Amino acid sequence: MSNEENAKEALDSAKNIANNLLSSVLSLKEKNPKVFFGAIGGVVVLLILIMTSGGGSKSVSGPVIKNLAIGQRYVLKSANAYDKDATVRLVSVPGTIAAYDDTEEADRNGACQHMPQGTAVTVLELQEAYGKKNTYAKVQIEDGECKGNTGWALSVDVQ
Repeated sequence: MSNEENAKEALDSAKNIANNLLSSVLSLKEKNPKVFFGAIGGVVVLLILIMTSGGGSKSVSGPVIKNLAIGQRYVLKSANAYDKDATVRLVSVPGTIAAYDDTEEADRNGACQHMPQGTAVTVLELQEAYGKKNTYAKVQIEDGECKGNTGWALSVDVQ
């Protein structure tokens, strides 16, 4: 058999099944209308229950920006990574965090640009962006070989 013959046979079979189902439903309507309309009402009630049950009062929460204070010490912690070896990106100008290309090897190995989580920092300055206060924090690194260097990080990554 060719594909066209198989498709035609499947279509004919589907039509026969639909016709048989329709004739069974119509005969049920003629023989026992109470059961027929009761089944339709049951389906409608079930659909209404499903549509109104919703999710209740569950809310989805994401990373929260803490109320950072200038001069206070915090640690860097990536809000979007579960990997303990993930790093936090520091940039020289706020707002350029989303503009870098992470595929270049030189970019990944730049001096003090990717700090490990848990690095102690002091907040020096806060900047708003996109209508939200304190979106970026200028931090000074307090530990390790990059001690004393400054850079901008997303405030949500400063915990």
